[in-house]
Amino acid sequence: MFSGAQISLYPMCDDFVGIIRGAIGALDPYRPRFRIETDDVSTLIVGPPDELFPAMRDLFVAASRTGTHCVLSATVSRGCPGEPDDPICTPIPGVQGVALDRRIAAAHAAVAAATPTGQQVAAQFSLYPLGADRHMDEIYGCIDFLKGSGVFDRSKNFCTKLRGDAGPVFATLSEAFLRFGSAGGHVALDLTVSANSPTAA
Repeated sequence: MFSGAQISLYPMCDDFVGIIRGAIGALDPYRPRFRIETDDVSTLIVGPPDELFPAMRDLFVAASRTGTHCVLSATVSRGCPGEPDDPICTPIPGVQGVALDRRIAAAHAAVAAATPTGQQVAAQFSLYPLGADRHMDEIYGCIDFLKGSGVFDRSKNFCTKLRGDAGPVFATLSEAFLRFGSAGGHVALDLTVSANSPTAA
């Protein structure tokens, strides 16, 4: 399996370089299990699929705790047939062959156990279970999960909006990515997260 994310962090301030460099330190605990590559557009993180969203959460919270309006943009993928298998991308446990209702229940339990960070965020994302049989069943199942997640804000054109503490919001995103779509198939997720925005909801 191959799983990873291309992420870009945008602090809306003059000292954006300092905030980005300071926040990058939040990825240090993940480095032994991740391959991390940065260029002038984005940072690629490749690693276990269940650790991708915790890593993005820690990076984003570290940046947004400065009080600066920050945005994170990410494209997340697992099982892409165009990428070689990578041994650091471990299989997803507890998904293969598990009925949709049981996956929804497990996702709710995982979000309920998420530790709050104290940082409020808003996020919008779209999930694409590519090449999956009955892919709309997976999407509708994910929507059912999202509506009961405790951080569901509303449906928007082409995406779903979440709002709340970064802990349960990123846990909800992770569960959507891990538990819906084929366990061995290609799943992609397009994500934007914002904190400290001067714009009202």
